[in-house]
Amino acid sequence: MKRIGIGAGKSLVAEIIKAMGYPVYNSDERAKELTDSNPKIKEDLIHLFGEEIYQNDKLNKFALAQAIFSLREKVNALIHPIVREDFNLWALAQNNSLVFNESAILFETGSFKNFDAIILVYAPAELRIKRIMKRDNCSENEVLKRMNSQFSDEEKYQLTEFRVLNDEQTPLLKQVEQIILSFSLS
Repeated sequence: MKRIGIGAGKSLVAEIIKAMGYPVYNSDERAKELTDSNPKIKEDLIHLFGEEIYQNDKLNKFALAQAIFSLREKVNALIHPIVREDFNLWALAQNNSLVFNESAILFETGSFKNFDAIILVYAPAELRIKRIMKRDNCSENEVLKRMNSQFSDEEKYQLTEFRVLNDEQTPLLKQVEQIILSFSLS
């Protein structure tokens, strides 16, 4: 079984891969679920931030967002190993020669090293900024601060062999099909 990571602007590409019949693990969604349900994550976050980090047994995302900027690496170190283990268990339960993992910070956490291949989904910076502002209802400055804390496109290009341009003009399906075919042939 080949384990393929999908990094950066990946949601639409992940949906295409799912529609093609391949299993896709969504690290972001599972991290949210595990943050509310995994006792170790809850205990460690409460230890780091205090009881107010959870309200009604759910993570107080606003409080975490306020505190996380300076402690982002510590929080990632708590959550991401558990999400990686959850992915590994999920992957073992799949009955397919290819499994995919959609992950927002695949490069920044170093988890790209745990895959047989990485698909980088990228778009021009201006388009990414607009998409994130719309999705997260935030300012351009907030988006730029977030982008500046992540790997640059150039750094990501050096770590990936497979790339999909998601610029709203280049057909995605053909790009994804070519990549999937190359996995099947190797």
